[in-house]
Order: sequence, then structure tokens, then C-alpha cells
Amino acid sequence: MDIAAYLKRINYRGALEPTAETLRSLHRAHMLTVPLENLDYQLGRRIILNDSHLFAKIVGELRGGVCYELNGLFSALLAEFGFKVELLSAGGAREEGGFDPPFDHLALLVSLDQRWLADVGFGDSFREPLLLDEPGEQERDGDLYRIIRGSEYLILQQRRQPAPWKNLYNFTLEPYRYADFAEMCRFQQTSPQSPYTQRRVCTMATPDGRVTLLNMRLKITGRGGHTERLLESEEEYRAALYQYFGITLGELKFKTELILDT
Repeated sequence: MDIAAYLKRINYRGALEPTAETLRSLHRAHMLTVPLENLDYQLGRRIILNDSHLFAKIVGELRGGVCYELNGLFSALLAEFGFKVELLSAGGAREEGGFDPPFDHLALLVSLDQRWLADVGFGDSFREPLLLDEPGEQERDGDLYRIIRGSEYLILQQRRQPAPWKNLYNFTLEPYRYADFAEMCRFQQTSPQSPYTQRRVCTMATPDGRVTLLNMRLKITGRGGHTERLLESEEEYRAALYQYFGITLGELKFKTELILDT
């Protein structure tokens, strides 16, 4: 791995020793520079879970990716610096209650003097890792998080006051490899039942908020509130991808056109 190129990609110039402070700084830098996006699903490009392919896409092509890609490559970067890092299986919380099946999401366990839950591939969540064994609330950028124990799983919860606690995902601490996520990754990018094949998503944290493209709708949030508008053409969509996320798709074509009022 070309570590210098990766660090340039995430605009990181800090310490590299395997410490909690380095982990926090790398995690935050990643969240502010590499978007969560599923554009390859809509482009008909297959996601290949190995470090060389992920590096070529995220660093070489200045792209983002889905959780398997973002957390997978981030784990490889951490390992280069001497962190002990393991891939965890998680299931996202459903709006109607319950959770998606195992391997629906990939998160990371990083073990130092204390154990940390790291995750640069879940979108609008914690920008710095959470202490895994902390039983109480943990504040990150004004939001509260906690990790509680269910009957079979650990459950990550988030609270944005004055709203109540909500589940984000459940997970176990059993370590896995890329190959264990392959079947669910294939389902996510090919099945009509997958939400990721039904919509385009590109979202990234900003220093004071978040910018999101959901289909043709552009939403920007910050301390001063939020703006939202509907893009009117594929040309405007691609211009927004470059302006806000630095993504250039070149001659790549989406498989289907989006309905403008979605």
C-alpha cells in the first residue's frame, strides 16, 4: 500500500504511532474526506473486496464506497501503523423494528490499551471512535452514543436531543475476513430487494455538518441550518458530485435515469 498516497487522500498530516489519539485523528480525517457512496451499484461495476482493488478505487480514483470498502481499506491502513484491528459483522436497525441480518454492515474493533469501535462507513454517525467497554454515554460532536448489551448482540445507539435513543446497528465481537462478507455484499449490489440498488446515495461529513446527494436531491446541513434542492439533470448531478465530493465519473454511465422528483 502506498501509505503516503492514502494519507494525502484523507488530508492527514498528524502522528502515525498506534495510539488512541492517532486513531481518533485518522478516523475523523477519513470521515471528512471520503464519502459513503453506492454509485458503483448504479454503474453496474462489481465491488471486489481486496485491498488492492479498494485502494485503486478510493485512493487512485478519488472515490468513496460502501461500508465493506471504506472500513475494509481503513482497517488495512491502521494495520500498516501497527494497530490491532479486526472486521466485525453488524446488522443495521430497521425503521419498523429489529435488525438486518449479519454481514449487512462491516464495522471495526481496534484494540489498544482499551478497545474501540471504529466505523468510517456508516454515514451520519460518530466521527471519532467509541470506547467499546464504556457502559455510559459518549458524546461526539454534540450527539450522544452508547453501546448496550442485548440478549445475543451488542447494540449501538445514538441520541440527538431532544429525540429519544435510537438503534443504529447490532454487532458481535467475533472477527471475520473479507470472504465472510462476500455473499451479503453481492446481495446488496444485485438484488432488487436491496435498498442500495433502488437509489443513489453519496454523503460525507463536513466540518460543521453534512452534505448528501440522495437520488437527485441535494441536502446541505450546518450550524446555520440546512438547504435542500432538487437537481434537474444528470449534468447538474455530476457537477454536484464533483463540487461537493470531488468525484469525477468520466464516461461511466448509470444503468437507469432517475425520476427527478424523488
